[in-house]
Amino acid sequence: MSAPSPRTQQALRQRNLSLALRAVAAGGPLSRAAVAARIGMTRAGVAAVVDELLRAGLLVELGPGRPGTVGRPGSALALNDRGPCGLGAEIGVDHLAVCAVDLSGRVRARVAADAANRHHPPGPVLARLAGLIEEVVAEVRGEGLTPTGLTVAVPGLIARDESTVVRAPNLGWQGVDLGPLLPAAPPARVGNEANLGALAEQRLEGTAAEPPVTGEDGEPGTVDQPGTAEQPATALPAGDGGSPAPGDRRSPGPGRNFLFVSAEIGIGAAVVMDGELLRGAHGFAGELGHVPVRPQGRPCACGGRGCLEQYAGEEAVLRASGIDPARARAEHPGPGGRIAMLAARAAEGDALVRTALREAGGALGIALAGAVNLLDPETVVLGGALAGLGPWVVPAVERELGRRLADPARTVRLTVSALGAEGPLLGAALSEVDAVMEAPGAVAAG
Repeated sequence: MSAPSPRTQQALRQRNLSLALRAVAAGGPLSRAAVAARIGMTRAGVAAVVDELLRAGLLVELGPGRPGTVGRPGSALALNDRGPCGLGAEIGVDHLAVCAVDLSGRVRARVAADAANRHHPPGPVLARLAGLIEEVVAEVRGEGLTPTGLTVAVPGLIARDESTVVRAPNLGWQGVDLGPLLPAAPPARVGNEANLGALAEQRLEGTAAEPPVTGEDGEPGTVDQPGTAEQPATALPAGDGGSPAPGDRRSPGPGRNFLFVSAEIGIGAAVVMDGELLRGAHGFAGELGHVPVRPQGRPCACGGRGCLEQYAGEEAVLRASGIDPARARAEHPGPGGRIAMLAARAAEGDALVRTALREAGGALGIALAGAVNLLDPETVVLGGALAGLGPWVVPAVERELGRRLADPARTVRLTVSALGAEGPLLGAALSEVDAVMEAPGAVAAG
């Protein structure tokens, strides 16, 4: 029998390193014996794998393992909180943000800045973002962390090369290769903000149901609350930068089949089937904001008419509420500023704002009904701006879903993201942590 090829041996080594690292991430601290039992390896085999992860700075030994185990306790293994970390950045229409997340999913540094990026060329925008990245890198290096990669979330269509923005209408960018403008170290790539928000949603930890959604008149909504997530999740505790923690509003994961909707000025979506992101032939799946809900309706920046974005996007809601979007941006800058203002007015009983939110929810429900009928997800998660406006938007979404689903007897779990507008930024950083978990041998080799 011939010996395995070097390539096969390398793939097996990489797989074993990944299995051991993920086992500690999911259930640590663990002894070597516990790791061996969880991943089905011999203790001798695990010892070699663990030693390599320790040398690479991915794991640390904490001393004697947990009490109550059979035999002599070994050293407990845990993820190194002074090892590799992932960097995430976000380019919004009116803000920039950067954060760093360690291997456990904990936010270790975060900075943000108001920035009017719409119709500004990418060069100056990326130059300012680079300054924020340097600030975060300096902070985490001071804590002993080493950034291994950077993902930048952008509200637009991203080519499969993970470098080119094919089209970002709300930024005014088209056919722009951001690769040469991004920092060379650590390695950088670009991702769609909705896809990255869905990744963060998968990592939410917790099993308790969310607080019930209340309708616009204060009565409880009838949105189904989801049960326990079907797969392990990574906690995202808040860091000193003020990012939200799932523990503040514990929410179960969305399951393995879900549709994540991310809304700010534009509206995007991500489709996850069997735990995997559905990207489509060109990587453009999920453009919910440009699904027509009024075929002969308002013209859209994409060139079409009657797109969902023109009825449920932030600026559409502001106009329907009798608020000038330009003035609102000046008076309530930054991500979430206008949303907080709308939520406050709705809570105070502003009839015009409540009507605008109800109509936006209705338009969103029409678009979602088509997506649900086509894809049959278990759950629909509303993120971004929709998370802050849930009490007034969700009941209208639910009504349209009830009217339009192909099987009136079926139910769809409709939830509001606990991460809100932070989802894409956290997802960007977590995608780099996932890359380490998938290929820890690359860190070991480095």
